[in-house]
Amino acid sequence: METTQIREKFKSLYGAAGNVYTAPGRINIIGEHTDYNGGFVLPGAIDKAMYCEIKPNGYNKVRAYALDLEESCEFGLEEKDMPSPSWSRYIFGVCREMIKRGAVIPGFDAVFAGDVPLGAGMSSSAALESCFGFALNDIYKLGFDRFELAKIGQATEHNYCGVKCGIMDQFASCFGKEGSLMRLDCRSLEYEYVPFDPKGYKVVLLNTCVTHELASSAYNKRRESCETVVAAIAKKHPEVKLLRDANMDMLKAVKTDVDAEDYMRAEFVIEEIQRLLDACDALTKGDYETVGQKMYGTHEGLSKKYEVSCPELDFLNDIAKQCGVTGSRVMGGGFGGCTINLVKDSLYDAFIAKATEAYEKKFSIKPKVYDVIIKDGARRIED
Repeated sequence: METTQIREKFKSLYGAAGNVYTAPGRINIIGEHTDYNGGFVLPGAIDKAMYCEIKPNGYNKVRAYALDLEESCEFGLEEKDMPSPSWSRYIFGVCREMIKRGAVIPGFDAVFAGDVPLGAGMSSSAALESCFGFALNDIYKLGFDRFELAKIGQATEHNYCGVKCGIMDQFASCFGKEGSLMRLDCRSLEYEYVPFDPKGYKVVLLNTCVTHELASSAYNKRRESCETVVAAIAKKHPEVKLLRDANMDMLKAVKTDVDAEDYMRAEFVIEEIQRLLDACDALTKGDYETVGQKMYGTHEGLSKKYEVSCPELDFLNDIAKQCGVTGSRVMGGGFGGCTINLVKDSLYDAFIAKATEAYEKKFSIKPKVYDVIIKDGARRIED
């Protein structure tokens, strides 16, 4: 995205220039519904991001302008000053979480915009939080490390936006590294970079453009299933606190103690944690064909065992198989959103053409196509 429009708007509103910052959205190659079970995720920052220009304004108010919405908002930084527009609460929340941690934040002016597609599961909100968090930390020399900035973003979601999210999205936006994915241990928050440079392949997301209403209640139900199975296993293995701690033998030993649905949910999670570790091994060897097989395995499990897919996602996954796509799966919590696809360059055009035409014919809506490249995390854009 060009930052020219942001700069022009900032100058017209505030009469001077500030500093420009960016923070990216993210994808997750493999590892779904593993985070709240203490497992691993494998996100990467992408070339779609939020951008802001920001400058201290000398008084105790924030004046912010959302360029994409053409809306402005002014607010103080006391708890009682929480603004009404939902977009402004992300900025307010980041400020408040920093203040709670001892930071002094004078007022500032800001203009922001982005090209992270909304509603496509690429975490536009985390990108916005990370962008402002990184910017304020830099301008006011607050001394927070990137981990604390990710936690500040997560706490903003929890306390000011009503979303009880994990930390993966903010983590990926803060720690992204070009040419690498990040294997994040959701239990210990330890992480390591895993090489991802798929020469001869493209990563492309196909957005079904549907969301099914089941999502939040179904998500909670699946968490409960996992917790029920953990409680059953823990009676024989008290060291098991999360499904991450269990293995298939432990699960099989409690098959008669839990209902069939709960068993199937837990089976998916234990298998998915192993699939992710296998995919990481394959990536270190540059073996993208194995990574692709693991992605298909994830989709099969999410569709048949965790039951969070939907006809639209399954249809796109089937088309990917028919077209010889290396790997394809639903990305995110399920019930709509995107498939993520690892496609050989030579098959790309035919796959996109067939998927678009067949999907529109069946569902009377065109899928949106997003090519993504793995890029760096939050940073200042130098003039």
